[in-house]
Amino acid sequence: MSKGFMLVCDGSNGAGKTTVIQGIADYLEQQGFEVVLTREPGGTPIGEKVRSVILDPSTPEMSSMTELMLFGAARAQHVEEKIRPALEAGKVVISDRFDAATFSFQHYARGIDLETIKTINELALGGFKPDMNLILDLDPELGLQRVNQRGEGLDRLEDEKMEFLHRAREGYLAQAKAEPARFSVIDASEDKQSVLSACLKVVDSVIAASRHDNTNR
Repeated sequence: MSKGFMLVCDGSNGAGKTTVIQGIADYLEQQGFEVVLTREPGGTPIGEKVRSVILDPSTPEMSSMTELMLFGAARAQHVEEKIRPALEAGKVVISDRFDAATFSFQHYARGIDLETIKTINELALGGFKPDMNLILDLDPELGLQRVNQRGEGLDRLEDEKMEFLHRAREGYLAQAKAEPARFSVIDASEDKQSVLSACLKVVDSVIAASRHDNTNR
């Protein structure tokens, strides 16, 4: 059986990740792929419980290290319970956020030491890496306007100061610059169809690479 691959849709709050993820899923299913949609923090029963703690706006006292370790705990369960089994079964996993978000929010925005984050993340991943990170890049001010227009209220991270959100954005762009083979930055200020079309071009390249890898096993 051919091994599956994993795509991550990440980036600025309000950038349209949900729309893009559904569009990619529809596109892949039309080509005969079995798709598993998931998210971080979350993705498993344990992970979803951790998510409710991490994003609860009523807990502003949560320390940065507590936050980091909760993300790591949820990710370890996510990889073990859901992601690896799906990939081994030949499925495509699409996640709304993954480990790039931890480096952006906890290192670049929070200021936690990079080596500490790498250690926690490596423990959680156990050597695993997603195939491609699609970074939907958007000015944080515009993103927050979109979030507010949804009328759903802000979670604990969305409710951070604008400076925090700008640093997180810089974190995504820095990671993309450092690893261009695993990151693609998409201008999320464009209209929805243009954003999705740009993402699907990247998805096509991942499909081609996956087929090449499976052929050469």
